[in-house]
Amino acid sequence: MAASAIGQAQQAKPMPSGSTSQLDTVIAGSWREPANRARDVYRHPKATLQFFGIESDQTVVEINPSAGWYSELLAPLLRDNGHYIAAEPAPSGGGEAKRDDSKLHKKFAADPIEYGKAKVIGYDPKAPVFGAPGSADAVLTFRNVHNWAEAGTAPAMFKAFFAVLRSGGTLGVVDHRAAPGAKLDAVKASGYLPTDYVIKLATDAGFKLVGQSEINANPKDDRDHPKGVWTLPPTLALGDQDRAKYLAIGESDRMTLRFVKPAH
Repeated sequence: MAASAIGQAQQAKPMPSGSTSQLDTVIAGSWREPANRARDVYRHPKATLQFFGIESDQTVVEINPSAGWYSELLAPLLRDNGHYIAAEPAPSGGGEAKRDDSKLHKKFAADPIEYGKAKVIGYDPKAPVFGAPGSADAVLTFRNVHNWAEAGTAPAMFKAFFAVLRSGGTLGVVDHRAAPGAKLDAVKASGYLPTDYVIKLATDAGFKLVGQSEINANPKDDRDHPKGVWTLPPTLALGDQDRAKYLAIGESDRMTLRFVKPAH
């Protein structure tokens, strides 16, 4: 680490004790991008992380953080007493995975006070490994399962989540929720997924479902949009067409699921 970065890192102040005050501190953090902070009203980060039981002394692996919306919260939360690991698809010559990986590295490098202890690892989507077996307290993934369902890699991903978690560890999943009774093949191209499909992915991998929450529900979302979930903010795939309508709906209706790896 460069001398200037070491000096900055030494100025980092420990988080206050207590999970609630720590979450309040990182959510209010000055390092957060304003555009990301504006999404709190839809993503409910405090309630979501509390539902998943995230504590500041844990080892947490976040899968596919993209540009780092939750990284802005988790890396500082875990900085002093825990470990934050961002797992991204290993870049192979270009494409979206490489761009996202670069964004995350740039974000971390630009602020060593908050992100200097964060770790980024690459993985092979066809044969994913996220760390030594039993080394993580929690694995979290936000709005990614629909991509793996489309790519056919979802079962392998969930098995790898199970492998890296310790016995009793938590898997937290948030994703776009299809209408009750919807079939996977009919909706997966829209970005929405049946809740029972996601639950089956996890239970087939060995997990036990221990909680479902409506924290990230949005009853305004009827899930019937020209370009699927990407019609809604923040993507707004139709541009200015019906923009006010989709802004009024807000972000997608989402499932929030907590699983545990049973103790053996």
